[in-house]
Amino acid sequence: MRHFIIVKWKQPDEMRGKLDGIEAIFKKTLEISGIHKVSLHPSCSDRANRYDLMIEIEMDAEALPAYDASEPHHFWKDTYGEAIQSKAIFDCES
Repeated sequence: MRHFIIVKWKQPDEMRGKLDGIEAIFKKTLEISGIHKVSLHPSCSDRANRYDLMIEIEMDAEALPAYDASEPHHFWKDTYGEAIQSKAIFDCES
């Protein structure tokens, strides 16, 4: 399955410089059995009605509970949760 986290930042200009750190957090999820690939897709548009970042995780559906409980997932939420204006989570089959 493909798990997407689509984020709109409160302060997008401030967050652009933090993509390497965010990517490092999500790369740690590759240590979880059943997670195969992580990709970050920053927006190429600065329009106010656009989201700023899409995080894509390719995983076996059975890996989702382990991901939800993982240290990197909790670290992401604890570290960047306050900077998020809104987000959408979307899962689909590959």
